Amino acid sequence: MTGSVLFIEDDEMLANNVCEYLRHTKWEVEVEHSAEAGLKKLATMHPDILLTDYRLPGKNGLEVIAEARVIDPQVKIIMMTGEGCVQIAVDAMKAGACDYVSKPMSLAALNIVLEKAITQAKIEKKLTVLQRCQSRGTTVDTIMGESAPMQALKAKIRQVLEAERRITNAADLPSILITGETGAGKDLLARAIHFSGAYKESAFVEINCATLPAHLLEAELFGFEKGAFTDAKERKIGLAEAADGGTLFLDEIGEIDLATQAKLLTLLEEKTIRRIGGMRDRKVNIRIISATNRDLEKMVKEKLFRSDLYFRLRVISLTMPPLRTLGEDILQLARYYLKQYAQRYGKTGLHLSAEAEALMLNYCWPGNVRELRNTLEQTVLFAEDDLIEANQMTFCPWLLQDGLEGAVGKLSENSSALGVTKVSDMERDIVVKALEKTGWNVSKTAKLLDMSRDMLRYRIEKYQLVAP
Repeated sequence: MTGSVLFIEDDEMLANNVCEYLRHTKWEVEVEHSAEAGLKKLATMHPDILLTDYRLPGKNGLEVIAEARVIDPQVKIIMMTGEGCVQIAVDAMKAGACDYVSKPMSLAALNIVLEKAITQAKIEKKLTVLQRCQSRGTTVDTIMGESAPMQALKAKIRQVLEAERRITNAADLPSILITGETGAGKDLLARAIHFSGAYKESAFVEINCATLPAHLLEAELFGFEKGAFTDAKERKIGLAEAADGGTLFLDEIGEIDLATQAKLLTLLEEKTIRRIGGMRDRKVNIRIISATNRDLEKMVKEKLFRSDLYFRLRVISLTMPPLRTLGEDILQLARYYLKQYAQRYGKTGLHLSAEAEALMLNYCWPGNVRELRNTLEQTVLFAEDDLIEANQMTFCPWLLQDGLEGAVGKLSENSSALGVTKVSDMERDIVVKALEKTGWNVSKTAKLLDMSRDMLRYRIEKYQLVAP
């Protein structure tokens, strides 16, 4: 792994020897013999690494570091000197150098230091790119939804963000607990809060607590020291440390075991972590956002979740409304995903019929936005014409539960046996089962299905239903 190096050294013989060696090992090297010339070169070259001597004509290495950080904040700086003074090394690191080498040194050792610096630079660059990708289009203002529940949620978030702008330390930001059904978009909301806030340039690190067993989750969150357990061949920092200065997002927080809950409580209260196998606590400056689709209050009562941790997590509580409550927002989201998948599969010009839109408004969406997205992708994939009709869309009625709003949501106890089917078949089955439940009493059935008697009669005629 090689890159570009700018070498500032007043000893021309040493500079030539170092440059010859580095070029031989595939480094791109430029050399300047004074601080002024080196800083001028830095402004145009923008190398991966700046290697500078401490004693230079006009300026010393510490002054070069300070000015270099202003010219190019991303450059990795390595101090090289024959002074052999520990204090200079300390001062260089404080000034912004990433490493330090003493003269005389072997060229092979110098190459190792450079390789280490370039590796660090590339990792940071990848993290920056990832951070930008995460933040792209993810703010409170870009969250779709004009319905009353979404407007109320956005207003609440803006209040939180306004208060946060007066806080100068990420560790002082209040913890946020986001609740909501599966697929409602809790992770999107967490990102929007972070990337709309005062610390949007800082790290946003997330982990799904349901994807790892307890011992691996602890290692991921808090890190471990070399030799802490059989496979710990190298030290690894945890996600809590990686999020230092920013946000740690704990998705599916209700899935963590009681032992990990105790360590998480310490993190929330003391803002410290201790790596597995470590001997000392480490201070971290982070804000925690967590999310769950489980009833944590019920879990607290059942002794499955610590009450002290619950109250620490929900300093601010936000609820992502289920899709079925958002009215016309359903169509806004549907058109957005329809356009997205139409472009992906090269089927531009697709649009929903009025019947398809009415059906989507009446369906209860137990899988929420995730179900909507997947339904539309399948629909687009199999679409043969520009107009998408209601009978081209398939849903998952076996996900539906009693008590959900809308006629489609009121399936009988045996609805799980239906599997994935066409909406027309599903609707017919719902009407039949509701009629059977009421003894074919039209008034009671209409009330049960939350529709007018005329609408029910229309469906009885449509499906040619006859009382036994």
